[in-house]
Amino acid sequence: MILEPERLGQYFDPLFRAAWALCGSRHDAEDLVQDTFLNVLKRPRVVRGGNEIGYLMRALRNTYASRYRSAARRPAQRQLFEDDDPEAPFEADGITARELMEAVASAPPAYRDAVIAVDLVGLSYREAARALRTRESTITTRLHRGRQHIARALTESTAPVA
Repeated sequence: MILEPERLGQYFDPLFRAAWALCGSRHDAEDLVQDTFLNVLKRPRVVRGGNEIGYLMRALRNTYASRYRSAARRPAQRQLFEDDDPEAPFEADGITARELMEAVASAPPAYRDAVIAVDLVGLSYREAARALRTRESTITTRLHRGRQHIARALTESTAPVA
C-alpha cells in the first residue's frame, strides 16, 4: 500500500517525540519531522504489511543520520537546546527536559533507538522490532540496557556535588 499524504498528519506526534529525543531541541525536531515528511512525499513507496509507522520511523532515522553526517562536516554555530525553558523540572523528580534529552542522546544508538521507539513513540516490542529491522528479543535487551543507561546518566546528573 502506498502511504497517502493525507494520512501523514496522524503520525506527527509519535515522530515528533522520536525526533525530539534524537535532536534534543523542539525546533530541530520539528524541522526533522518536516524534512522526513518531505522526503517521503518526494518518493512515494509501497509500505509492506501496513507498517506505516515503522516505515516513517526508518525514514526519520535516515533523515537524522543524513543531517548528522552533513552537520559533522560544518562547525557548530547553534546551541544544542533551544527550548522555551529547558531548566524547568519534570514533576516531582527535579529532572529537567534538558537532562532527560541529554541522557537519551548519550545512550548508544542501538539502545537509544529502542527506547525512542517503545517509550517515546509508543510502539509495541513487535512493531519496534519491525521498524528497527531486528528481533523482538533484541528489542527487549536493548530497551532494558538503554533504560539502565538513561537511569545512570540521570542519577549522575542529579547527584549532589560534595
